[in-house]
Amino acid sequence: MRHLPTRTTRTSHRGVIGALLAGLLCAAGATVPAVADSPAPAPAPQAGNGLALTPPMGFNNWNSTHCRAEFNEAMVKGIADIFVEKGLKDAGYQYVNLDDCWAKPQRNADGKLEADPQRFPNGIKSVADYVHSKGLKIGIYTSAGTKTCDSVGLPGALGHEYSDAQQFADWGIDYLKYDNCNNQGVDAKQRYTTMRDALAATGRPIVYSICEWGENKPWEWAGEIGNLWRTTGDINDSWGSMLSIMKQNLPLAAAAGPGHWNDPDMLEVGNGGMTDTEYRTHFSMWSVMAAPLLIGSDLRKAGPETFEILSNHEVIAVDQDPLGKQGTVLSSTGGRWVVTKEMQDGSRVVALFNETGSAQHISTTAEAAGLPKATAYTMRDLWEHTTYNTAGSVSATVPAHGTVLLRIAADPKWAAHPPAVELGLNGSPLVEAGRTAALTTTVTDLGRTPATKVSAALTGPSGWQVKAASPTGSPALPTGRALTTRWQVTAPAGTATGTYDLTLTAQYRSPAGTRVRSTVPFQAHVVVAPPAGAGYLSDLPQLSAANGWGPVEKDTSNGESKAGDGNPLTIGGTVFAKGLGVHADSAVEFYTGKACSAVTAQVGVDDEKGTKGTVAFEVWADGTKVASTGVLTNAMPAQPLFADVSGAQVVRLVVTDGGDGVDSDHADWADLRITC
Repeated sequence: MRHLPTRTTRTSHRGVIGALLAGLLCAAGATVPAVADSPAPAPAPQAGNGLALTPPMGFNNWNSTHCRAEFNEAMVKGIADIFVEKGLKDAGYQYVNLDDCWAKPQRNADGKLEADPQRFPNGIKSVADYVHSKGLKIGIYTSAGTKTCDSVGLPGALGHEYSDAQQFADWGIDYLKYDNCNNQGVDAKQRYTTMRDALAATGRPIVYSICEWGENKPWEWAGEIGNLWRTTGDINDSWGSMLSIMKQNLPLAAAAGPGHWNDPDMLEVGNGGMTDTEYRTHFSMWSVMAAPLLIGSDLRKAGPETFEILSNHEVIAVDQDPLGKQGTVLSSTGGRWVVTKEMQDGSRVVALFNETGSAQHISTTAEAAGLPKATAYTMRDLWEHTTYNTAGSVSATVPAHGTVLLRIAADPKWAAHPPAVELGLNGSPLVEAGRTAALTTTVTDLGRTPATKVSAALTGPSGWQVKAASPTGSPALPTGRALTTRWQVTAPAGTATGTYDLTLTAQYRSPAGTRVRSTVPFQAHVVVAPPAGAGYLSDLPQLSAANGWGPVEKDTSNGESKAGDGNPLTIGGTVFAKGLGVHADSAVEFYTGKACSAVTAQVGVDDEKGTKGTVAFEVWADGTKVASTGVLTNAMPAQPLFADVSGAQVVRLVVTDGGDGVDSDHADWADLRITC
């Protein structure tokens, strides 16, 4: 847990707190617990416990409730009921896990943990029995420290490993999440090994989840200790957070396999901070990464879209493939990601993931994905649930923040399926209200067989004019050929700035006469030209914004996760009235309409994080980096930044983590100005 509003704000000070606690204990003549209470006799350590041969699937309450009162016995039982009633159990979800705040603040006279009587009046064993009665399993939480991560300071397991593990086993616990707060500086590998041995000593099969936030590179050592290990700080329900965590976890594929998994934290699907498109990306990429799939939303309040995403059996099958390979990155140029995963049956899953704020053409080939050379291949779209043939091209125009997830095989029965087509958009979907923009669409045959009776249609919002300026149909498209159509798109005068939906639809037939209909959504941005002269860039409307923690803040620092919770922009003691407060990794885009010449700013790490934070600032003009600062720290005063953006239609402001991971990376674009 690193840099979270409730949990990691506390843990971001864990070194200071740990030192103070250690000092108090020593002053009192006490010894900081570095070893466990001793069992007799302890079994020999095992390299693996034979559990979690595929990534664990289930639920954890933390992302939706934190320590609020709604986390209680009724919620846990309700989730178990929903698992059965909504088919999630049948889809593979089996663990109903309790996070922090289930316990009383003190151990009893015998040194045992007790359940909070307000939350769990019938105790943990009663809840475990109920979950088990549904054919499900139950998990619990504690920390490898003197206290857990909650601010109340509930009892941790450091020095109590064997007695706590036995208590969990006696309650019928099947899964343990073991956190990292208040660890007293005891070596991580030692602390987590002790609990492994304590769990083994119980004789009960308990999946062991190591949650030390990736601080000590657990992917290098935890495979012989736990079944899964967190590779990052805590996730939050935002595109920027999910994206940052995904990028940190993707390079670690070599460490994952049956019984030992990289854990990029729990799912946020359904919590409301992202769009359904972004949640499908979240679920797709976690599955391609062979990550644990632990639902983090309160399913009692979930809508049908959430259940549709979480219960997609074809995507779940990617995550649960028994070969246990984590996907690897083939390419990521310009935010256009190609990630491929080897499957046990010899097929390959390819994720075409679009990090950017506009639709992008993303492509690879079946051979590049690892398949043998063949005349043609079958290609299954795992979200559309349709199967095509392809001559070898694996390509799609992917909506902003979207993912196309394909499963491809060298299948001799490829000809039984219609040809795949790619729907594309050429030209910038930036539209000034009252003026006509020119767009060009393409429908390209990727299949080994021809597409016949091909037609294209482009539709926009009510009141918009969308007119074809060239033919919209073709009698046939052989392999690699495209139907190209020019369109004139006009948003009515007075249309407010913002994002609007366009939809490209293609209809065609296979050689066998099968009718096929394919659609791709695009986003058009209604924009206004910036005023002439010099002014503050932060006062212009944003085309898009992604932020690593909470929203991008105007004229204040990043603060925490809620909008408007920032402080005055302050770098090295100097306060600035205007600018943007962000958190790495961050990207903010502005429309400049080829009318501006320069961007200037004073940049640095905001003082609100004390001595923490390392970031780097970049300015991009139409996809070209035109300025960068190198790595800046909190010890440095504000640095001047100048960027020549002459002729750029879009200016993009980027902040990265400085190459050392995301921890308190609060960054300020102070005194941010543009000249037009």
